[in-house]
Amino acid sequence: MTKAIKAEEETSVYGLFQQEGQLRDLVQRIVQTTLEAELERHLQAKRHERTAQRQGRRNGYKQRQLRTRIGKLELQLPQAREKGFRTQLFGRYQRHEAALMTTIAEMYCQGVSTRRVAAVMEQLGGFEVSATTVSRVTQQLDGQLEQLRSRRLEGTSYPYLMIDARYEKIRVGGHIVSQAVLVAAGINSAGEREILDWRVANSESEATWDDVFQTLQMRGLHGVELIISDAHSGIQAAIRRRLQGVAWQRCRVHFMRELLKRVHWKDFAAVAADLKKLFTSPEAENCRKLARETAMKWEKRFPKFSQLLMDGIGDCLTVCGQPHAHHKRLFSTNMLERIMRTLKQRTRVIGIFPSPESCHRICGAVLWEMHEKWRLETPYLHLGEW
Repeated sequence: MTKAIKAEEETSVYGLFQQEGQLRDLVQRIVQTTLEAELERHLQAKRHERTAQRQGRRNGYKQRQLRTRIGKLELQLPQAREKGFRTQLFGRYQRHEAALMTTIAEMYCQGVSTRRVAAVMEQLGGFEVSATTVSRVTQQLDGQLEQLRSRRLEGTSYPYLMIDARYEKIRVGGHIVSQAVLVAAGINSAGEREILDWRVANSESEATWDDVFQTLQMRGLHGVELIISDAHSGIQAAIRRRLQGVAWQRCRVHFMRELLKRVHWKDFAAVAADLKKLFTSPEAENCRKLARETAMKWEKRFPKFSQLLMDGIGDCLTVCGQPHAHHKRLFSTNMLERIMRTLKQRTRVIGIFPSPESCHRICGAVLWEMHEKWRLETPYLHLGEW
């Protein structure tokens, strides 16, 4: 592996949590938890636990700083009254810091199991970290993720809302089932993208999307003018119930995929070429005219294709009522499709999640990373342009 590739990989790992000092705080919590576990093993008893096997007593803490490449860690070093306890962690940590950093980042963003993380940290660091300890530290991320997912939204309006879902295999009640990961993103009045909500649900039903919209409204979502999504019936029903009067744009990419399922593979390329021409004009009427011509052209060979085209073309043209400069960004859910591909890359190493909570945590960490990345980028849209 070349030095350039190594440097790129290291930058990508450290960049995951470097914004706002998240990686430093994360490492600090893990090291602190490991120190506590080390003293418990020495005393053979947990805090306030009275047992016959206990080998000593606690004696408070001493402040200790540990300098790392991600900043200074402020630690509380636990003490024992009886002599003989001395942590072995610091020297080993400093010797293997880079490897441990990579392991921790991998734990959160690639979905590595807690037992595997514990084993790797023991091998690299030379000290034991139980799967229970790693799991406990992992769960501490939940509070930070919940702050992002439940933050108030009154400070700005969100004229554009984009929603989508993907499915993951999750173990529930002893059975492996397919569950939906629902994601909602918005473009605010400054033209900036934000992750607004995500959750793991049984399916993309009206009830689940209705709960998403209701939660967003309770958090202060307002000013929505356009929602972009696929044509799932549950989404449409939830929009009609919770967001009356808001325009709906059917994702053109999803629509074209549905249409191409209705044609023979031999004509796939020719039909696809005709479909690409449908939306070349910014004027809705011109698009409808091209759709009628295309439907008539293929009606004899593929009547279901033609019927579906005419039934759905109107929903794909809602974006024509928005500024022309925004059409390219709003005619499909491509913005979320990129996120879904990233989620797939991170979750496929797991295969089957042990619980819905673990799926929610891993997906949330990836979405948090994306949300922070968007905050540093230039506006996605300039809302004053036509």
